[in-house]
Amino acid sequence: MSTDDIQGPVDATRIQGPVDATRIQGPVDATRTPRYAEPSTFARLPRLDEVSRADVTVMGVPFDSGVSYRPGARFGPGHIRAASKLLRPYNPALDVHPFAAQQVADFGDIGVNPFDIQEALATVDGAVTDLRKDGSTVLTLGGDHTIALPILRSLARDHGPIAVLHFDAHLDTWDTYFGAPYTHGTPFRRASEEGLIDLERSQHIGIRGPLYSKKDLEDDAVLGFQVIRSDDYEVDGVASIVERMRRRLDGGPVYVSVDIDVLDPAHAPGTGTPEAGGMTSRELLNTLRGLVGLNVVGADIVEVAPAYDHAEITGIAAAHVAYELLSVLAINASSAPGRAARGEALRQAAFVTK
Repeated sequence: MSTDDIQGPVDATRIQGPVDATRIQGPVDATRTPRYAEPSTFARLPRLDEVSRADVTVMGVPFDSGVSYRPGARFGPGHIRAASKLLRPYNPALDVHPFAAQQVADFGDIGVNPFDIQEALATVDGAVTDLRKDGSTVLTLGGDHTIALPILRSLARDHGPIAVLHFDAHLDTWDTYFGAPYTHGTPFRRASEEGLIDLERSQHIGIRGPLYSKKDLEDDAVLGFQVIRSDDYEVDGVASIVERMRRRLDGGPVYVSVDIDVLDPAHAPGTGTPEAGGMTSRELLNTLRGLVGLNVVGADIVEVAPAYDHAEITGIAAAHVAYELLSVLAINASSAPGRAARGEALRQAAFVTK
């Protein structure tokens, strides 16, 4: 795509007129239409049916039948979209216009069966597969963490085993809950058992809190994950964590899964299973910027439960996580095949703590 085809933010009249299939459609211009008016899409971007195709599709999955404690993540996609209205078109930390460098569109929420988890998983798999047919990368707004499994099933059919970068307070590699194999605490065990995960390149970041036993960690290592604890940020700092992350993930496709409870409850109270001692929003956003140059093929943001949120703190954090991921995807797409060099340059720049 040439720079002649790029169109920046547009005014609200764009949603009433004909679609120009040759140009990128950006978000509504917040200097001409108030942020609290007009589209309720992510970042006030066009709907998928308003563009000819999308480089990145934002898809909501309002599903929380796999939770083990507090429900409510089914309302997460709408909450994240509401908080995203404050996002702006230029990301100074990564020096990129994520909505002008690529066509991003919002598919809306898919309908999944809240009473049949197996059927819901199949629906998510089918929706992601359909959206990816024209080469679109899917950024999923959850929903609980159960939905990561069908997304990985879809991606692995094209890419083979994928490195999973998993931000979470919890391992999510437990075997069952009450004998049930498909819950928000089991997706990555099932994914590893099904051969979807690259056992040499996957990583948890932000793990903390009590476990059922030491065996949880032993089993997790066998399933293919390296662990970076939340406490490691205090000891080593963001720059060191980013170095370790990049070494682990380099060399193939990467799927990024962000459980918002990776953040400390002070930064994300609106979630179902909060744990004290978590990351700050700043630490998480800076770490995500370290993905520039890596082959990110999809991502999700899950476990946002708005009923427990205060002043949109969690929704705002989740919206900014999505924004940084979109920025990474924009840079990676525009700099291929020079992604590795671009990633190394940015890694050494001011986007990580010096």
